[in-house]
Amino acid sequence: MAMTHEQQLLAQYVRERSEPAFRELVTGHIDLVYSTALRAVNGDSHLAQDVTQTVFIDLARKAWKLPGNVVLAGWLHKHTRFTALTAIRKEQRRRTREHTAMEMTSLHKSSENIWEQIAPHLDDCLNELSTSDRDAIVLRFLKRQDFRAVAAALGISEDAAQKRVSRALDKLRSFLKRRGITVTVVVLISALAADAVTAAPAGLAVGVAAAALNAAANSSVTLATLKLMASTQLKTGIAGAFIVASVATPWVVKHHAHARVGGQEQELRQNGNQLARLRADNLRLSNLLANADGTPTIPNEQHLELLRLRGEIARLNTRAQELSASKTNKSLSREEALDSLRKLYSDRVIHLKQIFADNPSEAVPELKYLTDAAWLDQVDYYRNGSDPDERQAMSSARSAAQVEFSMKLFEALQAYSKKNNGQFPGAVSELGPYFESPVDNSVLENWTILPTRSLASEIKVGGDWAITQKAPVDAEFDQAVAVSLMGTHLGMHGTNQWVRNP
Repeated sequence: MAMTHEQQLLAQYVRERSEPAFRELVTGHIDLVYSTALRAVNGDSHLAQDVTQTVFIDLARKAWKLPGNVVLAGWLHKHTRFTALTAIRKEQRRRTREHTAMEMTSLHKSSENIWEQIAPHLDDCLNELSTSDRDAIVLRFLKRQDFRAVAAALGISEDAAQKRVSRALDKLRSFLKRRGITVTVVVLISALAADAVTAAPAGLAVGVAAAALNAAANSSVTLATLKLMASTQLKTGIAGAFIVASVATPWVVKHHAHARVGGQEQELRQNGNQLARLRADNLRLSNLLANADGTPTIPNEQHLELLRLRGEIARLNTRAQELSASKTNKSLSREEALDSLRKLYSDRVIHLKQIFADNPSEAVPELKYLTDAAWLDQVDYYRNGSDPDERQAMSSARSAAQVEFSMKLFEALQAYSKKNNGQFPGAVSELGPYFESPVDNSVLENWTILPTRSLASEIKVGGDWAITQKAPVDAEFDQAVAVSLMGTHLGMHGTNQWVRNP
């Protein structure tokens, strides 16, 4: 069979990388691709132009893979439909991200205002909690520990620690409400994460420790002499981007050491030498005291020196432990950072799949068609702060899976129509033999055939009949998909998309 003109142009481009041949292909098919894209994206001309450009870029990259007898117009039509559906989903995710960012910004502003109401009552309300609940809140938000550290401190599992913190937050919110402060748990978490901990002034710890040790060493000095300057203003510094803390999935906060490892090692050696001398003096004075048989035969100044030495030893021991720990707190290498990032996204996917496993009524059988890459696509940004009950995350996965299946459904529908003189099937089950690979009845049972006029006005799909999902799992977030012989159309979010017209 002789090659068509477009096949000759395609072959010339593949063989010679002929730019004139490719330009002629683009000119000859640009109207087809653009009009197909425009219908698929519901009249958004800017998005249709982006889709058109992407389609021809893909053609330039994949031309050598196409069979010599390809009907290019058909290939371009199918690839445009696929590219447009992908573009719609990306655009919707972008809008969702922007909406989430606006919500988080609003949440941040509201948390700044609400903190002024919470702060005077926080500690009293914390003291109303049981010891175990109070400890969980203090460790999680006032010590800013992740759930693994909280679990270790409380001697429970990490999952139990998350549940305890969640329960304690609910109780804390109730106690605040009794005092006239009404906040949601999310706002309370935001306020605690941002404002509950105030950095002490630089050097305060050293001064307090020295004063305490001196007071212990000198019996004539009472605790009343240990004064903190009341005029000291403790101000909260909020550094970097605001991050909403989550009860379900904790953020990992990495503290970078300020001292170089070499300097830390030198200080450790110096502290070690000093510690050895102090311990020798401590042993000598302790022996004198032990041999006194209760009689203070050693001079009073030596007794005070003994107490001072013990305080100094405790301080050096603490500093040595801090330095030893900080040596392991090095910056991650690029490979380690990538491994951590991969694990983070892998854990998110595992978490999302586990939600469906724990809540089978929220799952759809089409989820089996999601590839590993598609699962990762569902967790490409952290939405937990604005989606605490995971509704949007689950809906996004369901919609992605049903869009993926709708493409297979469209191909089966075309094959059926070709075999049956252009007829539309009477039932979705009739399409079973026309799928490239077998499809479970549980999947087909989720879909139904309806007159296109009965679909919501926003879902514009050609032809008299269309195949669509029978019902949403979550009408507010799930997306309707309509498949006809003319193509596939993806609806937006919202319950109005699921309204059936008479």
